[in-house]
Amino acid sequence: MATGIQIVFDCADPWGLATFWAEALHYRMQSPPQGFSSWTDWARAQGIPQARWNDWAAAEDPDGSGPRIYFQRVPEGKVAKNRMHLDLNVCGGSKMPLADRKTRIVAEAARLKALGASDHRGALEEDGEFWVRMNDPEGNEFCVQ
Repeated sequence: MATGIQIVFDCADPWGLATFWAEALHYRMQSPPQGFSSWTDWARAQGIPQARWNDWAAAEDPDGSGPRIYFQRVPEGKVAKNRMHLDLNVCGGSKMPLADRKTRIVAEAARLKALGASDHRGALEEDGEFWVRMNDPEGNEFCVQ
């Protein structure tokens, strides 16, 4: 049996970045514990100081098949290229004509830009493949392919 995983992002604004990735991946924000209508209500009931209410957030696959993504606040900002990144596979696979794959990828990149991503790193085409290199709102690299 495979080991389950969660993907963890260090970031400055966990709630904001979790919201971006939940939208980007068609995930949902993790629901608060039973008996609480919001995470704010839960944090208040736990006696957590308001300054720490945005210390973490999580996004989950609504179908339960993808990994949970956890966002934790850290004091330092991002200073170097990621050693690992996510590839968002939206093109329909290599059996689809390249022109159709490009159309899907470009449309998804535009949707992600509207959510706060940037694509200043540009699009690449190589050996019959096409992808757009992007950054999330805190500068973490990812590709749309």
